[in-house]
Amino acid sequence: MRRRICSRLFRYGVPVSRPDVANDNARLLAAAKQGHWDIVWLEKALTIGPQTLVGVRKHCPVARIIGFSPDDMNGRHNQSQQFLKALPLYDYFLTTKSYNVHELGNRGCPNVVFVGNGFDPDTFRPLPVSSEDRIRLGGDVGFIGTYERERADLMYYLATQGIRVRGWGSNWGKMPWQHPNLAIENTPLYGDDFAKACATFKINLAFLRKINRDQQTTRSVEIPACGGFMLAERTDEHLELFEEGEEAEFFASREELLEKCRHYLRDNQARIRIAQRGYERCLRSGYSNSERLREALRIILGQGALNYQHVNCCP
Repeated sequence: MRRRICSRLFRYGVPVSRPDVANDNARLLAAAKQGHWDIVWLEKALTIGPQTLVGVRKHCPVARIIGFSPDDMNGRHNQSQQFLKALPLYDYFLTTKSYNVHELGNRGCPNVVFVGNGFDPDTFRPLPVSSEDRIRLGGDVGFIGTYERERADLMYYLATQGIRVRGWGSNWGKMPWQHPNLAIENTPLYGDDFAKACATFKINLAFLRKINRDQQTTRSVEIPACGGFMLAERTDEHLELFEEGEEAEFFASREELLEKCRHYLRDNQARIRIAQRGYERCLRSGYSNSERLREALRIILGQGALNYQHVNCCP
């Protein structure tokens, strides 16, 4: 409760620190005293303050302090007072948000590296599906993700135009409308069920999260990695990740979304071909988490100061 209150106050501009209820700072300092580490990896470390990183540097003078977050760390809703004060003490910060590169640099981080979103190949991979799986999980057009009003608007619009849509995810109890063509499960999918759902939906919708100013998300690579046909919002980064009309499909308006849903629901061969090529692109271009990390570490450990260098989004 205290952490929630402090987080809300911070969002409203009050310079209050986030409570360190798990004693993260003490545990990190204890680990630094016990070993001579080459890398100290901090993942969205909102409770770690600058004094702790000074202590880490004292005990591990050659260690490179690397931060990572898949969220928009220039957004107040993703920050903390400790994070902002500690950011200049990171050696590198890895972000999946391209626009964060200069923003975090302007906040004092000496080296900010952009890495594209990745997927875990042990979780997100093509799986055989049964007729029961198709009934239980799939359908014509599907979306797997958290409720947002704009997403709901588009899904409802498709339903009113005769497209059968099914949604899985959290917070869909907020959905303000109902329609015979719209099935809302209000349950998240994980693991094999997620992978099978991607395979059993004829078309997988991939929406971006506007509050994070997304140009791509983990879904952008997870859906094709599962062998699913992806229809995503058109952005420059999506167009770099996948060739439009060959490895994935994209839309920029609800009218284009509807037209492409209708087209690919009719054209089974094209849909299957594009899904297969999207999967192959994930493997060929190294979109897995391990490949993304390997490329980032190659740059960090193999070169000197980067000064806002980017990892290539899609080799």
